This record gives sequence, C-alpha cells and structure tokens, in this order.
Amino acid sequence: MVDSRETRRAFVCGHPIRHSRSPLIHGHWLEQFGIAGRYTAEDVAPENFAGFIEGLRSGEAGFVGGNVTIPHKEAACRLVDTPDELAKELGAANTLWVEDGKVRATNTDGYGFTANLDACHPGWDKGLRAVIFGAGGAARAIVQAVRDRGFSEVHIVNRTVARAQELADRFGPKIFAHPQGALGEVMRGADLFVNTTSVGMDGENAIDIDFTPLVSGAVVTDIVYVPLMTPMLIKAQAQGFAIVDGLGMLLHQAVPGFEKWFGRRPAVDEALRALIVADMERHA
Repeated sequence: MVDSRETRRAFVCGHPIRHSRSPLIHGHWLEQFGIAGRYTAEDVAPENFAGFIEGLRSGEAGFVGGNVTIPHKEAACRLVDTPDELAKELGAANTLWVEDGKVRATNTDGYGFTANLDACHPGWDKGLRAVIFGAGGAARAIVQAVRDRGFSEVHIVNRTVARAQELADRFGPKIFAHPQGALGEVMRGADLFVNTTSVGMDGENAIDIDFTPLVSGAVVTDIVYVPLMTPMLIKAQAQGFAIVDGLGMLLHQAVPGFEKWFGRRPAVDEALRALIVADMERHA
C-alpha cells in the first residue's frame, strides 16, 4: 500500500553534490514506509543559493524541505526566516522545512553524533572530560553536542590554536583551546576522544596518537567514515579502548529531517547500515 504523502518532495543541496549518500538513505526509508515521495540531489552553486532558498519559500521549487551540505550551511542559517536556537548558536543549518510560508531551519549534526554514540556505546556521556581533535566546521556541532550532554570540560586541540579559541569563545566557559603540541597532556584523564578532522580519511595522512593517557573505559570516536576503521580507531582499539565509527552519525542526522518532511520517524537499523556500507565498497 502506497502512503498518501506521495506528493512530498525533499532535497539535499550542495556544490558539488554527486558524492552525497543522502538520496540513498532517504530513498531506503521512503521505500520502507511505502511513501511515494521523492528525495533528490540538487547541485546549487554558491551564487545561486539565495535564489534556491527563495524558490523554496515561494513554493515554486515544489519542495517541502531538505538538507543543506557544503558549502551552504552557514549561508542557509543567514537566509532562512527562522533558524532555531541550535542553528543560531552554531551559525550553520543543515535541515530546512517550509511552514506557514516561512523557511525554518535546524542543525541535526550534533543529534546525529550523540545518537550514534547512544546506540553504539550507551553511557558514553557519563564522563567529565572530553577532547575534541580539530577546530574546523565539523567540530562546531560536536563541541556544542558534547557540552550540552553534560561534560564539565571540553578541550579543543588544533594545529592553529586561534581556531580552537574561536570555538571556545563561541561555546562558553566549559570549553578550552590548546595547540596540537599539548595533545598528550590534554588527553590525560579524558573520558571521550573525538576526531573531527579529515586525518585518516581514505586511510591517508594518519597521525599516530597514543591513547593510553585516556582513562580506562574511555571512548574514542571518529567522524570520518571512509574507511570505517580509520587509523585512529585501529590504534585506539589495539590499546584497549572502546571505539565508535563515524557512519552512524551520517545515518542518525538524517532521521529528524525525514520525520519533518514525510511524517514518519524512521529507524537507523542494520539494513540501512549494510546498504550504505555496500555502496561505499562499490565506490572504493
């Protein structure tokens, strides 16, 4: 039986966009629920993005909402009518929807990060001290999410300490900035280590980090998911620490948007994970 939400259309937009696995994720859920809606990838150059948002607002584009990815997340936060508090603090939005003629926005990256850890390693948020490696765009939502889950100290370590300090200034007194040279010292006694950099992506440019200063029972996670087992995760596991790969973050961050656009809350399950892993292997 086909669901009555068949006229609903959603999107992911970025530039470039052909690498996105979001259509595969949402297509899986549409089929699972029997919804004849559509979710398409839209390549939108930066100079055309404001017009794209206006088309969304006016209804001319025919979309009920969608996802925003690189390089449009910050522009999306500025151009929509109503970004929520999460998006405003981050200065970036990744999930949009149209409501009462206005384009509204949130950011689900932090939700995706915490939901992945909740699913793979319940209790990860009982710790007090977290170390975030990297201070780029991906680090923002992670810092915000870890802070909001109750860690009393969040330490950002970055090659350029000024970038780390910008995040510390943005997210408040629990956040501390450090240069990369201080990594070993900062890790001492930490309960959570998060790599937010592209180091180790495709198995290259790995940095050899000694995880033994972490407390026994600490969790190491990497938001890189190609490969699933990054050099950092391999090293942390070999040293006896619990690890969580980054694929779940991609999958979980998609859940709130699908529910907003299509009216059903999907589950991140092994079937979806296997589908995306198979696609990754095909394009390796």
